This record gives sequence, C-alpha cells and structure tokens, in this order.
Amino acid sequence: MKIIFCSEPFYPNKPYYSYEKEATAALEGGFEVGLFSFEDLTENNLSNAFKRIKSAETPEKAIYRGWMLKPEFYEILYAELKARNLILINSPEEYKFCHYFPESYEVIKEHTPKSISLAFDETFNLEKLLDKLAVFGDKPLILKDYVKSRKHEWNEACFISSASNQEEIEKVLARFIELQGEDLNKGLVFREFIEFKPLTNHSKSGMPLTKEFRLFFLENELIFTSEYWEEGEYEETDLPKDLFSDVAKNVKSNFFTMDIAQKTDGEWLIVELGDAQVAGLPEKSDEKSFYKSLNPKAEARP
Repeated sequence: MKIIFCSEPFYPNKPYYSYEKEATAALEGGFEVGLFSFEDLTENNLSNAFKRIKSAETPEKAIYRGWMLKPEFYEILYAELKARNLILINSPEEYKFCHYFPESYEVIKEHTPKSISLAFDETFNLEKLLDKLAVFGDKPLILKDYVKSRKHEWNEACFISSASNQEEIEKVLARFIELQGEDLNKGLVFREFIEFKPLTNHSKSGMPLTKEFRLFFLENELIFTSEYWEEGEYEETDLPKDLFSDVAKNVKSNFFTMDIAQKTDGEWLIVELGDAQVAGLPEKSDEKSFYKSLNPKAEARP
C-alpha cells in the first residue's frame, strides 16, 4: 500500500511540512510514500501535479493523506492515480459520503444532534430557511456548511443562541458566508446545540472546548482512537466502542473518522463523520501508532 502526501510548493521532493512526521512514520512502518502537488491539482495543471508519482506495475491500493478537496478535485485525484495503477481506498462516491454532512446524516441521525441542511444555490432564500428552522423552536444552534464550521469565530459566525431569533440568524449567517468566501462548501447545515462535557476554553480563540475524541475506522472496523483537543485535561475514559462500531457498519466508506463527544448527562453522541484521508491526526496522536494501526502486519523498517 502506498501513502500519497501533498508536497511542499517550493520543495516538491518533500512532503508538506504539516505532514512530515506522518511521512516519516509511514516509511518507518513499511509503507511506500508518493508526493503530488496540491496547488497544481487545484489549478488544473495536471501534467505537473503528478509528475513525481510513479506508476505501479499492477493495481495497488493507496491512501491519500492531505488537505481537504472539494469532490470535483477528489475525482481528478482518483482518476489520475488510477491511471497509474494506484487505487485510492475510497471512491469519489465514498469520499463524498463522509465529506458532505448531509450525505451521511441518515446513518448517524439517531446518535447525533438534530440537524437540517439547505443547499446554497439559486433556490436559496431566507424565508425557506426560517421555515425549516422552526423545527428547533427557540433552541440554540450551531451553523456550518456541508464540511466545516467557523468554530474559532464562535460568537460571530458559528453559535446562534435561539432558532427563533431572526435578527441573530441573519447576522451570524452573513458573517459565516463572508468568512467562508470561496471555501463555502455546497450548502448550510444548522444543528441543535448540545451541552457537552467541558474541557477548557481555547487559548487563542476562546472557543469552548468539550470532551471529544476522534475515532478512525478502516474497512468499518475501529483501528485508532485519540483525544481530539490538545488543550484541557482528559480524565481516564471508557468509550462506548461497541455502540459506535455498530453504527460504523452502515457507513459507506472504507476509511473514515467518527468524532464523538460526551454530554453533561454522560450520554455519548456522534459529532460528525469525515473521510479519514483528509481528517487531521489530533495533536496528541502518535504517528507511529497510527500507521501501525493501518497495517499491523507490515514489517517496520530499521
């Protein structure tokens, strides 16, 4: 199996600095590593983007570890690697299933906060949005697009204190759209705000941090677990792995993440799913342990 990383823009023979430790851990864990230019891919300069990727003699499985890609660019990445006999672990359809929140909501909705979504296209209007938000009454909400929130701009572009407060909804929505700019992904998602067990407030943004974990699944089996936040004290915790492993069996992806958090009353909920190829390893994770979990039978290199 080969691990495909993004290269440094000005040093194309090196993995992007954010993934250097992962690339080293992958090599030490017995994997081959390939590099491509993320910038050239997203600018459709394909002949340059993949010139450092060697073709395999026979079809070989590959995993991408890098920045999030909009589905149309992931399709290109998948096709270009497939042309070189490297088959990414998730097809474009499987990537989209976990990358866009509304795609996977039906699978996790019994174990996640109530959510509604609305495509941000020519049919979008505020009246339609307010009608859909009526199901929340006056409960507080969290706003995100199909992929990401502006959680570090918590009070101005993420948190809405009441689903019935039209003025606040308009204000937070406008600021969210402004900050997302060209990175706005497909549509809007409004989620019921749930009180999770607190850890601390983020030292830079002031965002409230909660007791959250990131779980990695390979072929629908749990392989790696990590505390989500680098700040705050996580006391020893027994995670309900059987519960979430049962949910994972219905996820249409070969390699995905499941972020979970504990409510103040002790109940555990799924925050969201993600394609594990573009999901970051939390700061407290050990890269060597992660790559060993990907291929426990691989012989480590000296």
